[in-house]
Formats: sequence, structure tokens, C-alpha cells
Amino acid sequence: MRIARTSASSGFSVVPNLFRCSSVCVLSVMENQSFDSKAALTSSLITPWEAKPSMIRGSALLRRSQRGSCAMRSMLADRPANGHELTTCGQLAGEGCYFSGAGCVGRGWVRRMADLQGTCDERFAEVRDALAASLDEDDVGASVAVFVGGEPVVDLWGGFADAGRTVAWQRDTITNVWSTTKTMIALCALILADRGDLDLDAPVAGYWPEFRAADVRVRHVLSHTAGMPTWDDPVVVEDLYDWARVTSLLAGQTPRWTPGEVGCYHAATQGFLLGEVVRRITGKTIGAFFAAEVAGPLGADFHIGLPAEHDHRLALSIAPPGGMTPPPPSELFDAEPNPYIEPAHANTVAWRRAEIPSGAGYGNARSVATVQSVVSCGGAVGGVRLLSRAGCERALEEQYQGLDYVLGVPMRYGLGYGASGRTCYWGGMGGSLVFNDLDAGMTVAYVMNQMVDAINGDGRGMTMVTAAYGGLSNATPRTSPIRASR
Repeated sequence: MRIARTSASSGFSVVPNLFRCSSVCVLSVMENQSFDSKAALTSSLITPWEAKPSMIRGSALLRRSQRGSCAMRSMLADRPANGHELTTCGQLAGEGCYFSGAGCVGRGWVRRMADLQGTCDERFAEVRDALAASLDEDDVGASVAVFVGGEPVVDLWGGFADAGRTVAWQRDTITNVWSTTKTMIALCALILADRGDLDLDAPVAGYWPEFRAADVRVRHVLSHTAGMPTWDDPVVVEDLYDWARVTSLLAGQTPRWTPGEVGCYHAATQGFLLGEVVRRITGKTIGAFFAAEVAGPLGADFHIGLPAEHDHRLALSIAPPGGMTPPPPSELFDAEPNPYIEPAHANTVAWRRAEIPSGAGYGNARSVATVQSVVSCGGAVGGVRLLSRAGCERALEEQYQGLDYVLGVPMRYGLGYGASGRTCYWGGMGGSLVFNDLDAGMTVAYVMNQMVDAINGDGRGMTMVTAAYGGLSNATPRTSPIRASR
């Protein structure tokens, strides 16, 4: 497989951020659609810049005048919000538009793209362009990875690790991926089930005798149908650092609905419920089990609970202006967030050191894709087998289909994942995403530090997925390497 190393300016894209609903939202309504062709998926995402220039926010754009010269030369002192400079001219094919070190997108627009580092197979140039465009628009720092057949075909990163844009995002930069962590704990459960140590249809109380809700089964926890989307007793964020306290509170609760009947996203409670089951079976916390049985064998740089020795390479979460908007009340679930978790909480040492399995996993796109490739590749990656092929298929087993009364959108839940056809996925608050296609043997992961205020995430990650399918459609690799700038 021919790999082209990317550095410096990295080309031009026609992927404006038009897809403002979440990756979770979008996939939930695509349940009956095929991914064999990217055309249907991309048609709703991609609009040529000529047609919709007003939709491109925060980009360094210059319109040529009718004479062909840059009409905004006098405004070169201006800079877009992302800090990339506007660039002036060199001759362009007799059109009279001049620029240096940048590029021209269609007729009428010129912009300088973000610098990227990493590797990219020639067929997946669209992914590289999508990341560069995202860094020019919404992102501060980010990484994207695409694995096919367990092998990396895209491993790219760029931008900055800090809000002040003074520290470059590096190859080993990691950040909190929030609820994308749920795919890691789901994998732990699937591994234990594959080994025969965990019966996914068994009552939780069979492993956790103090757990009073006899009708809640492990599969209900994995599919957000256990009826325990939050704690009944008031809790604060600091309580999440006390494993014994929050799990004992859950053990004493009565489900709000008949388990298995109502989908209601267990944003924080899922990790503690599943984590305690894993602890009772293995004698290890779920973070320790993941480190020993998953991340360690795979050599994946992903952590549930971050040791102090990794703090120096951590990119803190950047909250959107105005913070995150909590989900609105629904017909069946009108409780206030309990606790109310803000992006700033994840930037504290206490949060990092605690094991909060639903939302405190630290990694980058490469490590997320490495781990989740186990699911898309039949259970084995890099010569390490963690699951049988049948064990991977269990992620797709439908547990619930209908409205999720927290997210406010129709969902189809498998075992530990959102499921759509032969794909399974989940994302994190603010925008991170991992997407597995079991037929294509492909995993796409997107991780960033700039969060977006959208209840179910935003479209950046799905733009990367769409671009990755474009790569799959390019069956014959190009023979010339991708150039960093065009």
C-alpha cells in the first residue's frame, strides 16, 4: 500500500460545515440506507463553495474581481478567527489572480489551508482535505485516522493543543474523547462475553448481589434501556471521583421504567453500572482491565483514567462560547442533569485521575481507531486476537429501536454501540466520533479539542467518515504521491 507523508499546507477541500446535526442523529435516520456508494451520503454534506459561499464560516477566503485580480488585497491585514493568514498572489493560469503558498478552490475563492502532519494513502486524499478544511473552520487541534483491514491508511493531525494556539498538536497529543469512551467499555464487555465470563442476558444482580433491580440485565445497560439514566439522589461532579459512593447509589435505585422498554441515554451512569459488573467478575477496575487486556496487547495509547506521566502531552478540552446546552426535557424524562458536567471539569486533575468510564477516556484518533478496528476486522488486529468474529457481530444485535428520550432522536441500539445496518458507532460530547463498518473492515476515528455546542455532537466527524468512503471507492491507487500543497 503506497503511503504518502503529509506536511506543510495540505490542499483544498469542498467540505463546508453544513452538517450541523450530530453524527448520532444522522446515522439514526440512515438506518435503511446503504453505504456501498458515498454519493447519497455526501450529497447532503457537500456543497460547492461557489454555490454556498455564505455557509463557509471562519475561512480565509478571497474573491477575485471580474478582472481576475484579488479584490481584497487591501484587506490582507485581516485574519480569520483560526489564525491562518490570508495570502497574496502569483499568476494563476492567465486569470490574473495571484497567490503564494496557498491554492485556489474552483472559480472565485482562494484560501490557505491548515498544516497537517502524518501519513495518508493516496486514495484517501479526501480525508486529508476534510481535516485541513475543518482546522480552517471550526477546529483548533484535531486528529483523524482511518484503518482498513486493521492497517492505517490515514493517520493525520494538525492545529494546536491549546486554546491560545501556541502549542502544536503533535503525533502523541491526546485529549478527552468524552462518550467515545463508551465504545471502549463496550468492547471490554464483548471480550468478557466472548470468553464466557459474562452472560449479556444475565441479571446485573447475578454479578453484583447488592444491586436491587432484579430485572435489569447486562444487555439493558449496554443499550441504554436499564431505566437508570441518572442518579435519583442529587450528586455533584466530585461524587464521580468516588466509585464506591456512586455505584452504591445505583445499586439501591429502582428503574424508572420496565428495563428494556425505553431508550434513554445513560450518559454518565452506564460506565459505572458496567464498570462495577466488570470489577465483580475480574477483580479489576474497568480502566485496569482495559489497559491490561485491550490497550496493552494492541499497543494503543488510550487510557480510562489518565496517569500523571501523560499530563505533559494532554490537549485540554476547549468549551464552545456560552458552554454546552443541556438536553431539553422530553415526554418521559424531564430530570435536570445530575450532575451537571461542563467541559471545564475534564480539565481538572481530579477528573483525569478518576475512572469515569462513560466519559473520561484519553487518546487520539490513532489509538481510538486501533482499538475499535478489533470490531470492524473480525476480532484481530496486528496479529492480536481479542474477539471471535461472532463476538464482533454481537455489537450489531438490536436491543432497542425507537426514540431516545434523552437525545430526542430515533436510535437503534446494539450491544454497546449505536447500530445502523452493518455499521456501529458512537461519539463524544463536543464532537469526537468512532465509526466501524464490519463489511468494509474499516474504522474511522476523529478526535479534537474544540467542542461544539450541539446536544448530539456535530458534523465534523461524519465529514471524515464520508471522505473515508470516498477512499474506499477509489479501488485503484494513484501512482503519484499526494503533494502537501497544490
